[in-house]
Order: sequence, then structure tokens, then C-alpha cells
Amino acid sequence: MSTQPPLGISFEFFPPNTEAGREKLDGVRDALAARDPRFFSVTYGAGGSTQARTFDTVKAVRRSGVRTAPHLSCVGSDKSVLRELLQRYREDGVDSLVALRGDLPSGMGGAGELRYANELVEFIREETGDHFKIAVAAYPEAHPQAPSLERDLENFARKARAGADIAITQYFFTADAYFYFVERIRAMGIETPVIPGIMPISNYTKLARFSDACGADIPRWIRKQLEAYGDDSESIQAFGTEVISRLCQRLLEGGAPGLHFYTLNQSAPALRILDNLR
Repeated sequence: MSTQPPLGISFEFFPPNTEAGREKLDGVRDALAARDPRFFSVTYGAGGSTQARTFDTVKAVRRSGVRTAPHLSCVGSDKSVLRELLQRYREDGVDSLVALRGDLPSGMGGAGELRYANELVEFIREETGDHFKIAVAAYPEAHPQAPSLERDLENFARKARAGADIAITQYFFTADAYFYFVERIRAMGIETPVIPGIMPISNYTKLARFSDACGADIPRWIRKQLEAYGDDSESIQAFGTEVISRLCQRLLEGGAPGLHFYTLNQSAPALRILDNLR
């Protein structure tokens, strides 16, 4: 393949829960930092030790010198808790966030004072002005809980108008879904840059489970080919790299402003794809 490398790439990590996982992430972080990413993001866990791991991971990732954007979700949290989190991130020198609605933690009865991501974006702006660059989520294939595509587009427009700087999509495998989404929001007057979220394929079982849970469609031809490989991990990785490389190439050639990789705390799958784009 021959196309120019992405103008803006970024990578997502999750907080490891073991010492071995933390040590591994240091190496992954350094390998990906060498590709001069626009930013790293770190997923958010609501409450207790999970939240503490998020803070620790953000600090570890920021040691690379790359801008790091913690995920912040509002469901299940009241304004005082969110205010404290924003203040702590400001004090730590963090200047970027990924603002999400989030899922209600198991066992919690109330959704909190803020119910939707647009309300969270508005709250961040009210509390901190323009200190944070704010990213929000986008769903080219519609959020799995959305009653219709039209309603989902309206929900996204509210987030954008609330003050989001960029959007990062749920991962997908059909480029036309992304292009159609961008076309529709542009027609609504929304000019927010929309960065495609990219999920490398290296394990079919995990991919199918993630995709079923988040509503990302795996085209039948991809499913069938991955099923045919069975436990042949080498063939799965080779096929996955080729499929996702072609997807990335088409997205970039079609005007996507960058690529955001869901790394699952691994560097090799994303690096193989990026090497194909040189």
C-alpha cells in the first residue's frame, strides 16, 4: 500500500490492574510515543480503586511527554465529585478530556445529576472555561441504545454544540458508515472534526464479544473469514492487518482528519497497520 502517513494519530489505553500490566504498558506507551501521536487517552472507571488506577495510569502515560486525555463519565457521579476530578486534573497539568455519558455501575440506583454527555460537556465548560480540549464520542452506525439514526444524530449535535472540540468514533469496519455520518452532521451545520476509531483485529473471539456488546457491526465476509481460520492466530493477525490497513487508507484518502487506535494495551497490532500506511 502507498499513501501518506496519518496527519494525526492517537491511541487509547485502559488502566492495568496488575504490576505486570503496568510494566507492560510502559513499553507499549514508549513504542507508540515514537510515532509522534497527537494524544493518548485513558479509559475511565467510576468509583474507588478503579478511579485511582485511572489517575495513576494518566500520570504514567504522561511521562512520555505526549498529551494525555483521561476519559470522564457523568452517569453515577454528582457534580461535586466531577468538580473535584476536574480540579485534580487541572492541578496535575492535564489539559484534555474525553467526555462520555458512561454506563451506570452495577448496583447503583441513580444516574447522578448529569444524565447525558452534552450535559457533562456543558458542565466542564461552565467550571473550567476553555482550559480543557474536549473530545466526545460519535457512532457512525448509531449508538446501540438509540431509537433511530435520526435521534442519534440529534444527540451528537447537542454534544458538539455544547462545546466539544473533536469527536472520536466507535470503531467500525465499513468506511461508508463513517462518510455518511460526517455528511449528515455537516448538513446539520456541525463542523466538529470526527476522528475514526480503529480496532485492530488480532483475536476473533474477543473482537466478536466486544462488537456484540457495543453494537459495532462486523461484516459477514470478515466474520466468515475469521471463523475459517479457527485457532490460527498468525493467519488471523495477517488478515486483520490487511483489512484494517485498507480501511484506514480509504478513510484517510476520503478526508478523515486522523486515526484513533483502540490498542487494548498492545502496540504491535497498531504498529503493523501504521507501517502499511507509509
